[in-house]
Amino acid sequence: MARGGAQQTMAHYKGKDEDFIVFVDDVKAAKDWKTDKSIPLAQVVSAFKIFVTHKHGTQGQMDTASKATLENEFGTHNDEEVIKLILEKGTLQETEAAERQGTKNDSMGSRAAH
Repeated sequence: MARGGAQQTMAHYKGKDEDFIVFVDDVKAAKDWKTDKSIPLAQVVSAFKIFVTHKHGTQGQMDTASKATLENEFGTHNDEEVIKLILEKGTLQETEAAERQGTKNDSMGSRAAH
């Protein structure tokens, strides 16, 4: 049985020096938030965490953005303010996480080498 394969939605913002990613719960929620700012941000984003991909778009290794990187790009290191800017100016992208195949527990029964 395959595991994984979940739908992932992210907001991608291409900055001057870095690409920034914020994970979003749902595309519809993010679009609704853009038109109605009274919707709590906690209902839109998966976590209040901002990632950088080191100029690799949405594909590169994701590292947590440092306060200095946020300050240089957005003029603030306040996570909530930066997330709002990324949601407003970035693009929403839906991707499918890769499925993982394989056994769950190799030590079970005759599957394990003796």
